[in-house]
Amino acid sequence: MHSNGHIHDNGTGFEPILLMLLMLFIVIYMAAVIISNRRYKKWPLYRTYFWILGTLCAASAIIGPIANRAHMDFTAHMVGHLLLGMIAPILLVLAAPITLALRTLDVQSARRLSKVLKSWPLRFLSNPITASALNIGGLWILYTTGLYGVMHHDALLHALVHFHVFLAGYLFTASMIYMDPAPHRFSFMFRAIVFTISLAGHDILSKYIFAHPPSGVTKVQAENGGMLMFYAGDAIDVALICILCYQWFKATRTKGSLAL
Repeated sequence: MHSNGHIHDNGTGFEPILLMLLMLFIVIYMAAVIISNRRYKKWPLYRTYFWILGTLCAASAIIGPIANRAHMDFTAHMVGHLLLGMIAPILLVLAAPITLALRTLDVQSARRLSKVLKSWPLRFLSNPITASALNIGGLWILYTTGLYGVMHHDALLHALVHFHVFLAGYLFTASMIYMDPAPHRFSFMFRAIVFTISLAGHDILSKYIFAHPPSGVTKVQAENGGMLMFYAGDAIDVALICILCYQWFKATRTKGSLAL
């Protein structure tokens, strides 16, 4: 425990490996873009920018000044949470990686990938209710139990928690806005209802943190982190809401045009 009451850890040791993996994601994506451009019309440049920016956001939450500060400053930890679990997933989903993969792979490999996407495990995980439970439920477990305090003293657990926050955030975002092929699509109304409940769960948790500091976190830090989670989290969710509403409007307008 740090002298000021904050949990202190000099690092987990997994950060360099995770950072290398994230950088590898950028290289693979750009290589896929090059291959895709040779076969089809040019891949939208903005999607490549989204992928690079999203990967950098995730990386900044794992290694660097914010990640180092997060071990002893709950506010910095919350900034990392927003980057890793909310901002990075939105940017990466907007980059449409599955669509790019299907354009890049050979026919047989593309069919295999499509088969995996249609498999029951992915159908279960991509269900908006499941994705929301993993995303919001995971955060409730992290901040309302002793898990937050324990993870700063266990390198593997620390890495697993960060991996879960990122993956759950990606699954949740992908289940709300369909940028890639989704074999089992849910209606806009259903997704909007699930999203609203999830948003409420996130906001209630931020207020709970404000009033009940996680293990090893001072009251002042908990109040700052809770407010950041509430206001910044809602601001990020507004972007997701705008995308969902735009897609809904576009789909409705298309149906209206077809009816005419």
